Amino acid sequence: MLMSVALHTPPTIFSMRHVPSWLLLALAGGAVNAGAFMACQRFVTHVTGLTTQLGMDIGLWSLMAEYGVVVLCFIAGAGASVLALEGRHQRGKEPLHAVPLVLVSFVLAGVAVAGHVGTFGPFGASVEQPTDFLLLSLLSFAMGLQNATVATSTGMAIRTTHMTGPATDLGVHLATSFFTEGEARRNALRGAALRGGKIIAFATGGALMVPVVHAGGYLAFLFPGMTIVAATALSFIPGFSVEARPSPPALSRNHRIA
Repeated sequence: MLMSVALHTPPTIFSMRHVPSWLLLALAGGAVNAGAFMACQRFVTHVTGLTTQLGMDIGLWSLMAEYGVVVLCFIAGAGASVLALEGRHQRGKEPLHAVPLVLVSFVLAGVAVAGHVGTFGPFGASVEQPTDFLLLSLLSFAMGLQNATVATSTGMAIRTTHMTGPATDLGVHLATSFFTEGEARRNALRGAALRGGKIIAFATGGALMVPVVHAGGYLAFLFPGMTIVAATALSFIPGFSVEARPSPPALSRNHRIA
């Protein structure tokens, strides 16, 4: 994976200035996941469940194709992020780290408005709608775009749309803290705090999405969209994010993925 477009290094990743951004982005991921499930009984911010469903539907070729498209949309979103950031870098221009995340917000806003005017049918219909997979594909693309943008901007250190990695790293860091001392132990506890915070934020996003959905239906997707805008303004605009460093060295192999 290309590291040349990284905006943040470990000192800024763990700074009190930017940690709120990682938590806000995780909160947005949890909100989108909850919103997708409430809309059509499918999780969408990670591909684990989708891939499992793809396998469970073996032989049901139409369903398999639809789930396959949703998975491909997540991959396409991730690829689009790298093309946008690395493409500018290769042309000798400054990567615009905020642009992909702003696009994520626009996609979520588009989903909210389109759903509100009836494009996706009734919210949370008990019967599967033909447009469910269109909704899931759009949300999947947005989440792939967000996850890859945050990952590449932090040198592959932060992921915000799934919690399997953070939960694993939380256990690793906590165990490491028992066998180390001094600076090594402080680093392990710092890593554990960030991973634990992201898990809590993700769950909080899901919890907050419930009353928002009940109040606004599809318009609830404006909530994670605005949350992403706030995180983008705080940590992905170099001129505003005063602690950011545009061209950090590549991280060592030992740097763990969050």
